[in-house]
Amino acid sequence: MSLSTSPADTHRQASRGSLISKTVFGVGVVVTSLLFLAGAWERRWIADDGLIVLRTVRNLLAGNGPVFNAGERVETNTSTIWTYLVYAGSWLSEARLEYVVLTIALVLSTAAIAIAMWGTYALRAGERVVTAGGNYPRTGGAAAFLPAGVLVYIAVPPARDFATSGLETCLVIFWIATLWLLMVRWATRDVRTPAVLFLAFWAGLGPLVRPELVIMSGLALLLIFLAPQSWTSRFLVFAFAGATPVLYQIWRMGYYGLPYPNTAVSKDAGGAKWSQGFDYLWNLLGPYMLLLPLVLLLIAGIATTLGRARPTLPRSVGDAQRALRTPTAVVVFVLVGGVLSLIYSIRVGGDFMHGRTLLPALFTLLLPVAVLPLSLPTRRSDAREIAVFAIGGLVWVTTVVWAFFAANTTGMPQGSIVGRSGIVDERAFYSLNTGHAHPILASDYLDYPRMRPMVEAIENTPDGGLLLPSSQFTYWDVVPPPLPIPPGGFGHTVYFLNLGMTSMNVGLDVRVIDQMGLAYPLASHTERLENGRIGHDKNLYPDWVVADLGVVGEHPFLPWYMDEDWVTEARAALTCADTQELLASYRAPLTKDLFVRNIKRSLFYAGYRFDRVPEYELQRCDLEPPILKGDN
Repeated sequence: MSLSTSPADTHRQASRGSLISKTVFGVGVVVTSLLFLAGAWERRWIADDGLIVLRTVRNLLAGNGPVFNAGERVETNTSTIWTYLVYAGSWLSEARLEYVVLTIALVLSTAAIAIAMWGTYALRAGERVVTAGGNYPRTGGAAAFLPAGVLVYIAVPPARDFATSGLETCLVIFWIATLWLLMVRWATRDVRTPAVLFLAFWAGLGPLVRPELVIMSGLALLLIFLAPQSWTSRFLVFAFAGATPVLYQIWRMGYYGLPYPNTAVSKDAGGAKWSQGFDYLWNLLGPYMLLLPLVLLLIAGIATTLGRARPTLPRSVGDAQRALRTPTAVVVFVLVGGVLSLIYSIRVGGDFMHGRTLLPALFTLLLPVAVLPLSLPTRRSDAREIAVFAIGGLVWVTTVVWAFFAANTTGMPQGSIVGRSGIVDERAFYSLNTGHAHPILASDYLDYPRMRPMVEAIENTPDGGLLLPSSQFTYWDVVPPPLPIPPGGFGHTVYFLNLGMTSMNVGLDVRVIDQMGLAYPLASHTERLENGRIGHDKNLYPDWVVADLGVVGEHPFLPWYMDEDWVTEARAALTCADTQELLASYRAPLTKDLFVRNIKRSLFYAGYRFDRVPEYELQRCDLEPPILKGDN
């Protein structure tokens, strides 16, 4: 009796195997996505920096434009699309802004996991399709596509922290996951021109999601552009990819007077802090033993790829171009993009929030192994296939066990204390200092030190003035405005590091600025402090603010710790022509001439720095020193 299998039997086996694979995969997607959603909800919160975004949205809703303080064109939010996405959601909903942003974040974070798994399934399932001859390329049985890399990501506590937080991490991983899926479909299917153009458009949005995503955008577009196609198609790819970011860039330079968000100026995003960056990397890798699953999944990824048709070296330009539109090229693309993103994050010193800026790179590097295909052995399986199944199964079980322990590990037991590294567990920090397990509403932050006294100080000074945080947590120093007080009062300005909680607990008529310069270009254009805390390494003296606002700069109206002579020198230093031009770029009424000048001078403004010590700034700008009281 013949033991050979007929084509009909083979087809039925293939159908059963495909159904099993899809069922296992579908269950895995649902379970993993719900686990991440539950974990994100368990650790739900909105960070102080997340509230900064909402202040801009409030101004948009009030008709003041995309600004932090009315009348000052400053881009305080790093993610352009995140700002407008939250604005759109707030415009469509009557719910509180905090609940709108929380909902959007949970939806995007959960969707990112599902889409990432879908993309990897589409990539790996394509290796097992029935060939033209009607046979499996392997003798193994049905493949079980099990969640793997995504389990690693969702197990890391910072991933669940920043699934909400009010910051754009949820949008970043959603954009990366969608780009991954679109690139896989482009490489594995004969997609039509509209799909290719949508892929180009989506890839082009990267810098508007976060500026450093230009790395991923650039690599993806280079791959698409160089792949075989007509020059007309290449032109359309270029146009669809570049239209939105280029038009926004022109508008940004004219409106804000900068080629990138003011946050990049404030934090000197082009500067290098390698040592701090490696400390930041280990701060994420070490506590969770993250290298263990990463190495194991690398081994499993290689093992489960064995037996595929190995790529051959291209013999012509045409062969090289065709090789760009293959699954292998897409995997190389995300791995190179992930590594470059990781290097960039390390180079700039990481961040002060535990794990946050490393999450996109981690998510990207895990994409090729987001799900792990395990081909179930059959009687026809050879030793190699059984070994591959055993290795993959062992790695998957180990990953699941690791994920359980990592998910319940406190990465920074002392994370609510700012230590020498400057890195903190931001969610734990604000939970502890507000007394709220889930600080979400701006009003929750009224229980943070100094916040209620700030509100009271504003209510008790109807004439207005400059609010400066005192050394005590129970009151604020208020520097009064000069007489005569204009009708309606001089207005209040709050000068404090925590922009989000302050600005969201006061009216839009209250100006809120910070010594680091996120919302105050005068501070962001000072020189970076050597060995300062990462993300907080600029600190403009309050004397400059007194001089800039024109409030009373003499004792006894000044706080005891301020020097009248410094205020006098700061007023003189502010007359520097370049500084005055910088201030006019975002404060002066926006005319056509100013818009054009801002575009032309935006690179100069971005690189302009002055000395935060008034006396030294007078020397730098070659200004005549004023007559000081101390000289008499």
